[in-house]
Amino acid sequence: MKIAILSRDAALYSSRRLQEAAQRRGHEAEVIDPMSCNMNINPAAPALHYQGRQLTHFEAVIPRIGPATTFYGMAVLRQFEMLGSFPLNESVAITRARDKLRSLQLLARQGIDLPVTGFAHSPDDTHDLIALVGGAPLVVKLVEGTQGIGVVLAETRQAAESVIDAFRGLNAHILVQEYIREAQGCDIRCLVVGRKVVAAMARQARPGEFRSNLHRGGTAGPVTLTAAERAIAVKAAATLGLDVAGVDILRADRGPLVLEVNASPGLEGIEAITGLDIAGMMIAYIEQRLRRGHRLKTGG
Repeated sequence: MKIAILSRDAALYSSRRLQEAAQRRGHEAEVIDPMSCNMNINPAAPALHYQGRQLTHFEAVIPRIGPATTFYGMAVLRQFEMLGSFPLNESVAITRARDKLRSLQLLARQGIDLPVTGFAHSPDDTHDLIALVGGAPLVVKLVEGTQGIGVVLAETRQAAESVIDAFRGLNAHILVQEYIREAQGCDIRCLVVGRKVVAAMARQARPGEFRSNLHRGGTAGPVTLTAAERAIAVKAAATLGLDVAGVDILRADRGPLVLEVNASPGLEGIEAITGLDIAGMMIAYIEQRLRRGHRLKTGG
């Protein structure tokens, strides 16, 4: 089987591991930079060109597309889909997950518990927006933020108003969420493959920080999930149409809350913590799906 791994850098841990896992299972795997692809969007003979050559058929494609290249990366992924490749995460599903507001609305519609979240357009709504989430302390997030960038904890109402006004002055789209104090700067990353949580780790923010992202200096360790946490992670990934997802959960007094669903979760931290071959699991899932035959969940 020929597998394309869409990634800007073949040396990145996740890209390298996926290529190694595919080759170890007897497949041909090539890392392709989506930003170096050209597309012939032709109903009679659609084609993809990469570094001066036309790409021949790939049975599967694994998108490892960062937020900064979402627009063009999704166009390339859609071209692979049009050419009949099985995508490990469809373009429509990734687009849903990248839009924080849309993903939260979809999750809420399915009854998935979330931190109380507010969203408004007009600066005149700042007071109501803060009240919607129960007042300060609260968390202000850029809709387009990632890896903890553009996420601010406002301890007081005055601080919240200042942060909201500052973001709005930059014409940025923001979400306001309740602060889950009892989580104590810890969240749980659940790695979902297919309809199963295959691995999980707890991430703890460093002292003086509330963001637990490893990119922000957080630490990670093993964790034992409850049945409710496994169920909510699987349901969140399925709601967005993702076959592979990193679902971030907070442990609140009222039960597990989904914080975010990542369509391109990194493998380095969670493989190191758990000792599991998650890249191999992803390749095995592709094999399983192709044996059953596949068709896109959506036509978009």
